[in-house]
Amino acid sequence: MKSETKDVREIRRKLGMNQSQFWSKIGVTQSGGSRYESGRNIPRPVQALLRLVHVEQIDISKVRREDFEVAEYLKSTNPDLFKTLKKEARAARKK
Repeated sequence: MKSETKDVREIRRKLGMNQSQFWSKIGVTQSGGSRYESGRNIPRPVQALLRLVHVEQIDISKVRREDFEVAEYLKSTNPDLFKTLKKEARAARKK
C-alpha cells in the first residue's frame, strides 16, 4: 500500500467520516475515493484538494479566483502587511 493511500484513509478515519462524506467534499464519488484508498494513484489535483479541504480545513466552495488574486497581489506588493494580516487571521480563527 502506498504511503499517500494509507495517509488519506487515516485522515478520513481521524475526521470520523465515511467515504461518501469525505470524498464528496472535493468532488470525488465514493467509489472513486474507495479506489484511491485501495491503492490507485491519486492525481496531483486531487491530492491538492485533499490537503486544502481535509488538512488545511478550507471550505473550497467559498474560495474565488479574485480572492486568490488579491492575496497574491498583497503578498507581492506588501509582504509585511500580508504577514501581519495572516497572523491576525490565524489568531482570530483560534478564538
